[in-house]
Amino acid sequence: MSYTDDYMEEVKLVAAGIDRSSVEKMVDIILDIRTNRGRLFFLGVGGGAGNASHAVNDFRKIAGIESYSPCDNASELTARINDDGWESAFVELLRGSKLNNKDGVFVFSVGGGNQEKNVSVNLVRALEYAKSIGTKVLGIVGRDGGYAAKVADGCVIIPTVNVSTVTPHTESFQAVIWHLIVSHPRLRLSEMKWESLKTK
Repeated sequence: MSYTDDYMEEVKLVAAGIDRSSVEKMVDIILDIRTNRGRLFFLGVGGGAGNASHAVNDFRKIAGIESYSPCDNASELTARINDDGWESAFVELLRGSKLNNKDGVFVFSVGGGNQEKNVSVNLVRALEYAKSIGTKVLGIVGRDGGYAAKVADGCVIIPTVNVSTVTPHTESFQAVIWHLIVSHPRLRLSEMKWESLKTK
């Protein structure tokens, strides 16, 4: 088989292996956050940062939830990195936003953060802070889920079907799962544009 055939077969396996109950649990938590007038803060680095920006748009516009991604404020993020360091940048942004126990922190990460391996420690610090003040933690992560899966109130771990394609599958399915969540009948408040147009 070609690489394209192999990759698409892996996509089928990943989709089949996703824990549906974990998705529904995340819907429950996010619905509670909205009901309590809480906010969602989406955190990610690399591809996860791009997904975070896109998700902010969808959760604000479609689900009516006040949402933010610290990565979208390049001036503040880079100032904090320059002045205080990368590891503390996210947690200080959350403190500056007056994160509280009505809010949620939603992580997009391939590994979920790992203090011991010194990978995405900025996510670990942010989640430690969120847990310490009672903020709900959510995540869509890959591999074993890392620190995010360990402390999350709701988390989907994207199954590993090929160790050579963990990153592309995880980042792709982050988009699949958040689109599922934001369009879920229990969360969707606004019709999406193309779905609202009548077919001829």
